[in-house]
Amino acid sequence: MSKIGIIGGSGLYEIKGLVHKSRKKIKTPFGKPSDEYLTGEIGDVKIIFLPRHGKHHDIPPHMINYRANIWGFKKLGIERILSISAVGCIKKGLKPGDIVILDQVIDMTKSRRSTFYDGKEGVVHIDFTEPYCPELRQIMIMAGKRIKVPVKDGSTYVAVEGPRLESSAEIKSFSILGGDVVGMTGMPEASLARELEICYSGISVVANYAAGISKNRLTVSEVMLAMRSSTEKLKLLLKEVFATVPAKRKCTCGEALKEAKI
Repeated sequence: MSKIGIIGGSGLYEIKGLVHKSRKKIKTPFGKPSDEYLTGEIGDVKIIFLPRHGKHHDIPPHMINYRANIWGFKKLGIERILSISAVGCIKKGLKPGDIVILDQVIDMTKSRRSTFYDGKEGVVHIDFTEPYCPELRQIMIMAGKRIKVPVKDGSTYVAVEGPRLESSAEIKSFSILGGDVVGMTGMPEASLARELEICYSGISVVANYAAGISKNRLTVSEVMLAMRSSTEKLKLLLKEVFATVPAKRKCTCGEALKEAKI
């Protein structure tokens, strides 16, 4: 049976055909994860959900225990994680409601514990040339084409500290750097998953235009509305991914620590 981890909002729990099994509290060497892990099955695939911000959405992005969250998935035997997040769009051509399959990241965070290796078990330098699993990316892109759910193939995610939104000058600088979308939770999730040799793919829903792109003032209600309006499309996309993901991985994510330790 294949296993897939999902990090995202509770609205994704109600996918048609998903049979809920149990909730599990996980203890980790890095403290408590954001919440209990919800386990379910759809066909021959075991699905494990975790609400990134907690079930009541009361954990701000800079306070999320990213290490505990990813470690918990590893402890539960997960080899693949699909991470769903809301983003602001920087790049022309993107608009609220678009679903983007990320391919690159620029990390602008500064206060987060971003590695499992603090020197106690040696020094580790993982290869991060491709931050997102290429096999998972292609599975999702092809799934979108089959069920006619439009997805954007590739974008560079700029990860910021939060919880405040960005200034227009920051967004302009991110654009110069090559950023396409901006969000607060993509890092260090992606690099932590790589350190545990877990495939990780980022699915971003464009919730708003970033600061200075639109003349309108940015609001949280705007973000929440865009996420809710895209939830059904995301459910359809995920269901198709679950139905087609192969049991065995063919990527190199499972060998990320090979020749990475000093």
